Amino acid sequence: MIQQDLLLAWGGTFRKFDKNQPVFFEGDKPMFYYQVVEGSVRMANMNDDGKEFIQGIFKQGESFGEPVLFIDMPYPATAIANEPCVVIRVSRENFLYILKEYPDVHLTITKILATRIYNKSIVSKEIAGENPEHRITTVLKLLKKESNCRGNEKYKIELSRQQIADMTGLRTETVIRVMRKLFERGDILIEKGKVFI
Repeated sequence: MIQQDLLLAWGGTFRKFDKNQPVFFEGDKPMFYYQVVEGSVRMANMNDDGKEFIQGIFKQGESFGEPVLFIDMPYPATAIANEPCVVIRVSRENFLYILKEYPDVHLTITKILATRIYNKSIVSKEIAGENPEHRITTVLKLLKKESNCRGNEKYKIELSRQQIADMTGLRTETVIRVMRKLFERGDILIEKGKVFI
């Protein structure tokens, strides 16, 4: 992503968040560019019953919530600390100025946003109307692919069963049942409660 030194030079400040503490809310006006320094942040929508639908999880070095900085629209989802975390933030004005002054940074951000749009399209297509096993397998494979993990290399899924359910629109019980089936078939590995693909 963007180097911390550059963000700090343009007025970047660090912010600490406790687990499940919101960074910003759906509907807020975008004021800052955010990048994870430690921990992770999830972007989610809540339904009227308080159930989350996770749009994405962002780890160390990844940015989140930046698309609306380009179009000056409200945030379409809430950003929540997935665990205790630290983020660096830079004002919207300074972020846009960085992109003008550093074309290589602009190209990097453009590629990241294009990849996210592509992945969203794939996930939407793959989970819309598909059976639970297909939905879960698609999400797990996409997470492994995004991590740049090689095909034969084991990749540890850092999500809880509940978070996988929130990403696929399924019930937690369904995720547990399907993952047990995938394990029994040898499609995933479960060691001490942790899932590997």
